[in-house]
Amino acid sequence: MDISKTIAEMKKNPAFAENVGMVLVHNGVVRAWSRKTREEVTALEVTPDQAKVEAIRKEFLQKPGIFDIVIEAKSGRFQPGDDLLFIIVAGDIRENVKPVLGELLDRIKAEAIGKREVMSA
Repeated sequence: MDISKTIAEMKKNPAFAENVGMVLVHNGVVRAWSRKTREEVTALEVTPDQAKVEAIRKEFLQKPGIFDIVIEAKSGRFQPGDDLLFIIVAGDIRENVKPVLGELLDRIKAEAIGKREVMSA
């Protein structure tokens, strides 16, 4: 995902300027170490459930002050440093937008993305 292009597309909506005062972005990247064991990770295999991602996105679009949400959850085998998950949340004020990004990220990671770390030999 090109974050700048995606936000520019959002801004083409005539209602954007009237409804958006904050845009927050999450760019998830493959770590070179395991969160659980701190062992070196050489690759990460990711299998998102795109239907579940979309269902969660639609649920969070109903939150107060939220104008738009764009999510790209990549699938496949990735190396440390590769982009995995993009989330863009646009809304009215930070008190509405900040918690939505955090809760949305946690739900997607817990409910809609499977992953398997490949450790160095």
